Amino acid sequence: MAPFCSGSTKLINPYRVLAKGLILFIVFNLVFAVVYIPYGKFSLYNILSPGRERFPFAEEVPEKIYNLTITSLDTMFSSHIVASPKSKDEYRVMLLGDSSVWGASLRPEDTLAGQLDAANLITCDGRKVHVYNLGYPRNSATKDALILVEAVRYEPDLIVWITTLGSLTPDRRLDHPIVQSNPVQVYELSRKYNLEFDLSAVGFYHVTFMEKTVFGYRSDIFDWARLQLYGVLWAATGIDQVYRNSFKVYSLPELTEDISFFDWQPPTFDPQLLSLDVLEAGMEIAGSTPLILVNEPILIITGQKNSDVRYDVSYPRWVYDQYRQVMDDESRKNGWQYIDLWDLVPSAEFWGDTDLHLTPAGEARFAERLIPYIQSASCP
Repeated sequence: MAPFCSGSTKLINPYRVLAKGLILFIVFNLVFAVVYIPYGKFSLYNILSPGRERFPFAEEVPEKIYNLTITSLDTMFSSHIVASPKSKDEYRVMLLGDSSVWGASLRPEDTLAGQLDAANLITCDGRKVHVYNLGYPRNSATKDALILVEAVRYEPDLIVWITTLGSLTPDRRLDHPIVQSNPVQVYELSRKYNLEFDLSAVGFYHVTFMEKTVFGYRSDIFDWARLQLYGVLWAATGIDQVYRNSFKVYSLPELTEDISFFDWQPPTFDPQLLSLDVLEAGMEIAGSTPLILVNEPILIITGQKNSDVRYDVSYPRWVYDQYRQVMDDESRKNGWQYIDLWDLVPSAEFWGDTDLHLTPAGEARFAERLIPYIQSASCP
């Protein structure tokens, strides 16, 4: 009787496996670089976990607040509740702006968007007004315009663009993480709306072929994956930053006698130094969607040394007064709907080391003043 034979066993050559894996990795990187897979548009938010009420941003340890700083526009929007389908009875209001709009140290319900949304406004035709927070920390009109380009894809019925002098200064045209991280969108914005950006300034870079590969995007992809995981923890806890329990301000900052602003000297400055062209581009981006431009409240210090020449740490009186006049003139000339609320909020309702961050009570005062304009826009 012949012995039982199970057949020959072929050994796996580890070098061939490694070589095949390396080839596949290279091919995948080349295909990704040429075609570009918009991975940021894929998200577990609004599917397995609810969309976030504001864009991902974290100055603290991400693991403690279930959040992290994201500058990819695709990832920012796909994680946001605004990416959820628009219902037929919804009137969408989108707020653009800086950290004061985003809500530094504020719970989502205490932000400007949260308080406006809680007002439960109804349009004349019976639609429910929903207000979306599309603010992102640090002033920059260019950053706001890039966000607006994406925002119009989500069917806004009204856009409220909240800005200030610090958003329009020359240094903020390109010096912002979102602007630096989205060069393709900046090139397109510049080309389409004839914006004279100095793309060689502030380290602005041209995307190389290697940076278009999966290897080049590895950090962004890792952050995208982490954000998906944080979504579950955020949904369970509602924590997306370190919240303050008290906003009491014990003392106002001291003011310097220096009345220069950058290298601008009184009594006047050239209005062309302001990013008025970016504001005009924003109006064109909005198209037929109504857009309200708002000059946001600033801290006004009185009764202190040098308060007669400065409003606060950031703004000498002469430059801010001229800025307000320029904005008023430009709005009248171009037919912009413009609201100047610079002195709306008393100094007691500001907190922190900036001249813009409001307490929940300050945000409530801001929201109360904006409500009639939203109602008017929703009932033309």
